[in-house]
Amino acid sequence: MPTTPLPERLRAMLDRPNPAVITTLRADGQPVSVATWYVLDGDRVLVNMDEGRRRLDYLRDDPRVSLTVFDGDDWYTHVSLQGRVTELSADETLAGIDRLALHYTGRAFGARDRRRVNAWIEIDRWHAWTDD
Repeated sequence: MPTTPLPERLRAMLDRPNPAVITTLRADGQPVSVATWYVLDGDRVLVNMDEGRRRLDYLRDDPRVSLTVFDGDDWYTHVSLQGRVTELSADETLAGIDRLALHYTGRAFGARDRRRVNAWIEIDRWHAWTDD
């Protein structure tokens, strides 16, 4: 499995608002996967969640994650990023979730009544399945 930096062809794919699944680990080691929005920011990845989500507790206990991003046009083409959340911060102004919502929908996030948390993932290694 290669380590970072990511090749330009994968960065180009990750720059698009593609479908993605994030996997976290419960305290008993059981993996838990859910769909998520993400945005590649330099060599890190930003995800965001409602402060009431269980995966936030899982990340506080064990910061290891896997993020699999599927090419929206060809789901056989995908990249899986393994890493760890190195920063959790309150998204008090909702700038993080708005950034993700703009990336995916073209408009600000609609639900403004719940607290949100930004999670920054540092990529340790990756694996890609592509036609190249």
